[in-house]
Amino acid sequence: MSVTSNNDIARAIYLMSKDKSSSEQKNISEKVVKFLFKKRLLSKAPDILLRLKKIINGEEGRIEAKISSVEALSHQTKTSLEQALKKRYSVKEVTLKENIDKKLLGGIKIEVDDEVVDLSVKNKINKLQEYLTKTV
Repeated sequence: MSVTSNNDIARAIYLMSKDKSSSEQKNISEKVVKFLFKKRLLSKAPDILLRLKKIINGEEGRIEAKISSVEALSHQTKTSLEQALKKRYSVKEVTLKENIDKKLLGGIKIEVDDEVVDLSVKNKINKLQEYLTKTV
């Protein structure tokens, strides 16, 4: 018995439906749902769809970045972030999903796929506290 990962399933769906018409994609979607049901994998569908979205975005040169901050970012900050993320990830398009999080105290937290860059004041205070308790 071989084990197929959610990522493998998502990759297979992408390859099957790539460059297909909308009616062909609908037919493929129906077959995928039947396959997942038959293999008792329907509960994994949300994760498979998330992975499929990441694969499609990667193939099309896009990323989604979740940005958490205490208050809404200015247009200039958003533009600077988009440019920096385009350069860092070598992509053509960046979609920013902004999240207001009052627990951060200040700064920002950036999440792209499985990578988190935490530039929040709260994180800096925690790191300083760790450093001070280790060195004393």
